[in-house]
Amino acid sequence: LARIEPEGKESRMWEAIETYMERKQPLIIIAGADYGQGSSRDWAAKGVRLAGVETIVAEGFERIHRTNLVGMGVLPLQFKNGETRHTYGIDGTETFDVIGEISPRCDLTVVMTRASGEKVEIPVTCRLDTAEEVHVYGAGGVLQRFAQDFLEANA
Repeated sequence: LARIEPEGKESRMWEAIETYMERKQPLIIIAGADYGQGSSRDWAAKGVRLAGVETIVAEGFERIHRTNLVGMGVLPLQFKNGETRHTYGIDGTETFDVIGEISPRCDLTVVMTRASGEKVEIPVTCRLDTAEEVHVYGAGGVLQRFAQDFLEANA
């Protein structure tokens, strides 16, 4: 089950995803350690992206899955050492914005807004680890990057 916010309505996962897609509401996943462990196949990252997820903030990422997320145009962000979703008391009713200029392994800020209106700044590390990953992410993923490179080469 999933909860549709801001209404707080519980529904089946796919119904929640469809609701967010109809609203054109980008999604964020807040996760624990080793996010993606056991799901290194590229379809795991494709499914997340097709569901409308644009960013994942986790304590850590499984290596191959992180690379696949980048390839699908999903931004992987990592909590600073020792911090977790529990550190900030995240309950799923919040909204999030990512602030900062993206570069390899840079520090960014996730601004969390609670239902009460309180804003909390969460420091994170951008897990686009190389300039090439930043370029791929900036294009929207590997296929979009390939298409851009192809069109530029034939222009």
